[in-house]
Amino acid sequence: MWERTLDYLFNQRPAFEREGANGYKPGLDTSIALSKLYKDPHHRYRIIHIAGTNGKGSTAHMLASCLQRCGYKVGLFTSPHLVDFRERIRVDGRMISRNFVMQWVADYQKREIDGFEPSFFEIVSTMAFDFFAWRNVNVAVVETGLGGRLDSTNIITPEVSIITNIGLEHQQFLGNTLEEITLEKAGIIKHGVPVIVGRADGVVREVLESEAKRVYADIRFAEDKPEVISAKHVGDVLRLTTNNYGTIDCQLTGDYQVENVNTVLTTINILKRLKYRIKMDALRDGFAHVIENTGLMGRWMKLGDNPLVICDSAHNVPGFKQVIRQLKLQHRNKIHMVLGFMADKDVEGMMEMFPLDAKFYFTQAGTSRSMTAKKVLEIASRVGIRDAQAYKNVELALEAARAAADEKDLIYVGGSMYVLAELLKSLGYGDHQD
Repeated sequence: MWERTLDYLFNQRPAFEREGANGYKPGLDTSIALSKLYKDPHHRYRIIHIAGTNGKGSTAHMLASCLQRCGYKVGLFTSPHLVDFRERIRVDGRMISRNFVMQWVADYQKREIDGFEPSFFEIVSTMAFDFFAWRNVNVAVVETGLGGRLDSTNIITPEVSIITNIGLEHQQFLGNTLEEITLEKAGIIKHGVPVIVGRADGVVREVLESEAKRVYADIRFAEDKPEVISAKHVGDVLRLTTNNYGTIDCQLTGDYQVENVNTVLTTINILKRLKYRIKMDALRDGFAHVIENTGLMGRWMKLGDNPLVICDSAHNVPGFKQVIRQLKLQHRNKIHMVLGFMADKDVEGMMEMFPLDAKFYFTQAGTSRSMTAKKVLEIASRVGIRDAQAYKNVELALEAARAAADEKDLIYVGGSMYVLAELLKSLGYGDHQD
């Protein structure tokens, strides 16, 4: 029954994650109709809406963790999943149950109307909103899937909108320029609803300010008055000194999390104004235990010592800029990079940043959207990478890296969420509760 349900969701519905452009279905008409079918469940709780190019998943999980520890029942909707489909929909960190998913899909199939062809993401976002209503959550933290304006989640009116940052991505859907992409992501800005932006400059800032002004939304840029004053690595935490919240130990240790923490704390300032009960100790606890509280995986995640093995979800040029900076600070003898990419990404742009003295193990995920390891190898050769080989899957690539690395080396695994998903599944990671 469970396998049949997943087959219906993944294989019988158009899905961007599987098909790319053929699975992308912009527009809100179907989401609105689906929502009405379930009596608009998203009207029954508060919502915080998050869009952006990088960092929206980390931001969503940290915010959910903090609100949980402050005593709220919190729904969390994110994508994609890594190991288990149910990672996408959580309440207080616990995944949606298999029984609920199976019963909900069976009920939906009975309601299905001829000519009504929702995508995978439209169905799943409706399921999430309905589940949150059924569980009587106080607040839901909702991450967009792709873009903003025409994203399935954009039928909601949140109490706060968050845009983490904006870079070039998904140009075939969102536009070829930063201005066009910003306009799409700015579509989550609603009339009179405060919006927090993590980082923006140039045309991105201009467009966001213009859109906020147009709909009378108060806009704040977290980088302008940063809550985070300084950060350093202490043991297995990122220790942050802040303006208004004292010292915070964050369980997510990627250097890029400083920007995300800053965005979360700036959002917390707004939530306090909206009469959310924010307790200082609970807030610190939320950052210190974000992984246990929410099940987040794949963000500068340590998989082993001697050699140090790190996996991370960076999958575009802006994301890898931050990752490469942190890799260079690790003081390891040699870096081994296990990488696979989606075919619609700027792979050459990412490659140009990689350290040429590293050893590379190129692979591919088992999806039709994946760039073949052979093609990745060709691009690598063009940008001057010489010490590289191709492997048919991430397990074999990591095995080769482990065999070649000594104890004082570092192995980095990434390039695509789908590569991480296959790796973590093979290593037995994931939340296995029913």
